[in-house]
Amino acid sequence: MSNPEPYSFVSSDPALGEASFRPYLPLTLVYQQRSLTASGLLDTGASVNVLPYSVGVELGYEWERQTTALRLTGNLAQYEARVVLVQAIVGRFEPVQLVFAWTQATNVPLILGQVNFFMEFNVCFYRSQLQFEIGLKSVASE
Repeated sequence: MSNPEPYSFVSSDPALGEASFRPYLPLTLVYQQRSLTASGLLDTGASVNVLPYSVGVELGYEWERQTTALRLTGNLAQYEARVVLVQAIVGRFEPVQLVFAWTQATNVPLILGQVNFFMEFNVCFYRSQLQFEIGLKSVASE
């Protein structure tokens, strides 16, 4: 991974000690003229990126205008979801376009999953050190 950027795991519940640490990534989300600083949970087991309803509203999305529906599975299967595109700025890297399943669920974190966060970034986890590194995907030279 060329020029990786290091990050620390974040404690979600100090009462749980080391078991509570999660890989949350600070990032800026941009849609039209609005931007929002957020933290996304890196989830290698998530098929898609998930945008909580309140975050989508804060960015300026209108539920009724999003016409591409998506069926989520697992804990989010009971909620409707719509596909939205968001520009994301991670650290010092160039902005990338991320595809999110914008869910009506309110009790879900912003999730960064396989489609398409892990398609855009390389991530290396060092759980025993409570650290992870992020780097842009390598582009093969022609």
